[in-house]
Amino acid sequence: MNDDAAISIENVHKSFNKKEALKDITSCIKHGQITGLVGPDGAGKTTLIRLMAGLMVPDEGRIAVCGLDSVNDSARIHDIIGYMPQKFGLYEDLSVQENLELYASLKNLQGDEKDKAFERMLSFTALAPFKQRLAGNLSGGMKQKLGLACALLAHPKVLLLDEPSVGVDPISRRELWSMVSALVKDGIAVIWSTSYLDEAQRCDHVLLLNEGTLLFSGPPQELTGRVKGRSFYFPVAQAERRHALMDLLKLPSVIDATIQGKGVRVVLAKDADPQATGFALEPVAARFEDAYIDILGGGPGGESELAKHVGAIAPDNAATIEADSLTKQFAKFTAAHNISFSIKHGEIFGLLGPNGAGKSTTFKMLCGLLKPTQGRALVCGFDLKVSTSEARERIGYMAQKFSLYSDLSVRQNLDFFSGVYGLSGNTRRQKIEEMVNIFNLSSYMNSNAGTLPLGFKQRLALACATMHAPEVLFLDEPTSGVDPITRREFWLHINSLAQKGVTVMVTTHFMDEAEYCDRIALIYQSENIATGTPDELKEQAASQEQPAPTLEDAFIALVQSWDEKNNAQKKAA
Repeated sequence: MNDDAAISIENVHKSFNKKEALKDITSCIKHGQITGLVGPDGAGKTTLIRLMAGLMVPDEGRIAVCGLDSVNDSARIHDIIGYMPQKFGLYEDLSVQENLELYASLKNLQGDEKDKAFERMLSFTALAPFKQRLAGNLSGGMKQKLGLACALLAHPKVLLLDEPSVGVDPISRRELWSMVSALVKDGIAVIWSTSYLDEAQRCDHVLLLNEGTLLFSGPPQELTGRVKGRSFYFPVAQAERRHALMDLLKLPSVIDATIQGKGVRVVLAKDADPQATGFALEPVAARFEDAYIDILGGGPGGESELAKHVGAIAPDNAATIEADSLTKQFAKFTAAHNISFSIKHGEIFGLLGPNGAGKSTTFKMLCGLLKPTQGRALVCGFDLKVSTSEARERIGYMAQKFSLYSDLSVRQNLDFFSGVYGLSGNTRRQKIEEMVNIFNLSSYMNSNAGTLPLGFKQRLALACATMHAPEVLFLDEPTSGVDPITRREFWLHINSLAQKGVTVMVTTHFMDEAEYCDRIALIYQSENIATGTPDELKEQAASQEQPAPTLEDAFIALVQSWDEKNNAQKKAA
């Protein structure tokens, strides 16, 4: 054991119901560093964090936190760590101030010490103006900041963050990263579990888990170096990007391919000849994500089993989805104001925006879950105000939060939703069987949906949304919290469905996913502030300081530009 380490992990094993969650894990986590914890769903990340927090006992092996044994000294460990769980660990019916008071009492903070901690944390997280707001009414980013504030109240020596940026927009994500980065300068050891590989790339050290096994431990650039010379780019016209992606993914020499900007990014297998692919591939610098996909055996291939079972939808020149001056008010609050755009047949359209900007409200109006205060929402030419049933039978919907019945089994959920969508008899049985095979659900059929690993919850939700072969698919953050390989699997299905003529509207906080969209609407402060292709939005945001912005850079720059314009107008008035 290394007693100078922030956390020492030695030969740790942990099993649940005879299934090994962690297998012989050994590692050393240092003070003053951010250690990234990455891996697919079910890899063991949350289990390892709970063991480090002294909330679980290892079956074998030992963990020491600042020299304290995680089993014998767990109470003392709780006094020196800050822990932010994966699921929002605060009380939504309490205010920001009341949540801080609760956590202060748990940490035995009193008097001047408590008051100074509150002042410090409210300033650090910029939550001071929102002290009396209920936690449940905060945006996603503000909730995460409050969770971080509560975890930091007692000056912890170790900070455990389990997926702190899930469901958080790019602006809030950067703010969270900046705040946590400032902490390590004071010597705090930070363990940051994440499904965002750009975050992992910025960590000082990375632990990569898969099926309970530690595949890699070291600086992220060391893992990236393993795929040096194997990353390429294939420039192609926007209209051909999806076809090129599918063709590249079918090649045995290609272990990963994703749409990026004006082309397709490609990672080749070791010793593969780029010229033998038949594509004019241009070398580019390797990144951590390339190495991550490589060490896990590559992403999915170029064939979507889901799309194989969907018939092609005949092209139609009319707009499939149309937002016509959509406005939604809740009492005196305007959640969406005068939003207009149209989406063509077979198009993937992204709806982006910061948390609380109005994109979910807009999304819900367009799929018939909210009635607009003003304006019209049309799907396949049907006005959702007056022709709800005609429009809904053409729609598949996957909600932001798991929308299925957690207390029903996988089999019961599939049976229920097939009935809701009007399937019966042999057709119903056939469709359920197809979904089970496509999404590998057979081993979970009798399990309650609420107990499934996140990736399989999302697969079940997508199965239920598509089993009736809808013409229009609404996907509200379909891959939030799932690992990069599962995200690629989802986008293989989405891209393939679009090629069959299915029109897709999707919301996402993953800017690499937004690159797959044909066009994007950026919603901010209840308005549509920009609409265009991903490259058009980048061009709008380009500047002398940032001549070639990423889509995330463009997102942030366009929001900041809108704020500056509005502030200037207010001063002028």
